[in-house]
Amino acid sequence: MTHPITLTINGVAHPIEVEPRALLVHVLRDDLNLTGTHIGCDTSQCGACTVLIEGQSVKSCTVLAVQADGQAITTIEGLGSADRLHPLQAAFWEKHGLQCGFCTPGIIMMATDLLATNPDTTEAQIRHALEGNLCRCTGYQNIVAAIQAAAATMRATRQQARAAESPAAQSPVGQPAAAGV
Repeated sequence: MTHPITLTINGVAHPIEVEPRALLVHVLRDDLNLTGTHIGCDTSQCGACTVLIEGQSVKSCTVLAVQADGQAITTIEGLGSADRLHPLQAAFWEKHGLQCGFCTPGIIMMATDLLATNPDTTEAQIRHALEGNLCRCTGYQNIVAAIQAAAATMRATRQQARAAESPAAQSPVGQPAAAGV
């Protein structure tokens, strides 16, 4: 017997019929062809299947698809695009935070949650957060460096946005102040 559910993934609603025992990771990959979410262990040990559910990182091999009904899910496919990478994706590329790349989507999704909740995270906090994500190739140093670089980029972007919105950046009539005025 299947159950009708609606999974809202990367902003798109997907009405689907699922078995009550179907894991979210299998529905994402097998039924919806979102293969960026990887299956590494099926026992919640590796973190390769990490996605965001309502903004929180979750190992999708531990969630039944029916439990995610009606919730906002973000997968690696929804984070950025080939022509406009998310700051974490760009930093992983620039800092060589991956080798084989198998663990990378799960780590990036975990780091997305981490930086959303703690944008000024320390190296120790990053290393602690990484405890649930296994990488068999890199030794983690470049992964940590990539997350730190992305955090710095995201902070700078926020500061620029705040500066552009501040009253000091506007002239008395609401128009941007001219340079040098």
